[in-house]
Amino acid sequence: MRALEPKDAPAVHRLAGAAEIADTTLTIPHPYPFHAAVEWIQKAQQERKAKTAYVFAITLRETKEFIGGIGLHLSPPNQNAEMGFWVGKPYWNRGYCSEAGKAALKFGFETLNLHRIFARHFPRNVGSGRVMVKLGMKYEGHLREHLRKLDHFEDVICYGILKSEWSETTDKRR
Repeated sequence: MRALEPKDAPAVHRLAGAAEIADTTLTIPHPYPFHAAVEWIQKAQQERKAKTAYVFAITLRETKEFIGGIGLHLSPPNQNAEMGFWVGKPYWNRGYCSEAGKAALKFGFETLNLHRIFARHFPRNVGSGRVMVKLGMKYEGHLREHLRKLDHFEDVICYGILKSEWSETTDKRR
């Protein structure tokens, strides 16, 4: 993982432009215009400077090729953050989100000293749910028609992990 860079825009545009990505995320439209990729990167850089969110590029270890994004969107008064992530369809089911998620949890709990990190997914996005479980997140609920996406309401499934839970599982792996 690394900070997003302007040079990532073509890969973001290509990968986020897939209909399957738009279907399983709240804010990525389909079709996905190139300017949206540029704006997403600029927004991430501004949020990092303001310390309101930390969005990272998920890259292949060997080639450093951009394959997706993962972020922590902070709520400082509550010492928590919402984690969001996506990877391009060619990289699904290869463990990249789980690996990036572990690094994001470590960053959130050790560097940002967060108390809790949570994540949400649409019920049809079972892959994201599997990632959340692999990260040690606990199922916290199913919110019916909680978010509006385009012209309809979507159910959301919620997971979360406390720093104490993360520390306990991390200690056991050492």
